[in-house]
Amino acid sequence: MYQGETRVRVRYQETDQMGMAYHANYLVWFEVGRTEYFRELGLPYKEFEKNNLYLPVINVYCEFRKPALYDDLLTVTTRVDSLQEVRLSFVYEVIREEETLARGNTEHAFVNHQGKPVVLRKQSPFLWKRIHEALGHGHNK
Repeated sequence: MYQGETRVRVRYQETDQMGMAYHANYLVWFEVGRTEYFRELGLPYKEFEKNNLYLPVINVYCEFRKPALYDDLLTVTTRVDSLQEVRLSFVYEVIREEETLARGNTEHAFVNHQGKPVVLRKQSPFLWKRIHEALGHGHNK
């Protein structure tokens, strides 16, 4: 199973008065990790859009364990947790050195430009196959 790793540095503007990263930034870092994950697979979001596919977030969860601080260099690990015909979910960890600061997941629907759900396998067999390969499932019908 493929796992992406993306480095991000906590910027001053991402911190609150206590010098800790504001909680909503973790969701932004999840998105950065997800975007880079797809790019590393050779599937930038543009590829989805060319196929009239969009991936809105339909569910998100984040468990905060320790705060990220200004100027921390973080690693966001990203992997696909599950792939269904009309849904895709990811799991993330935000790590500083060897310490896990946060864990979370996002769930996405496959929709067209009108926001209507689509079956990925039918809409884009190529993208379906590539994501399955990243999961370690090889070729799947």
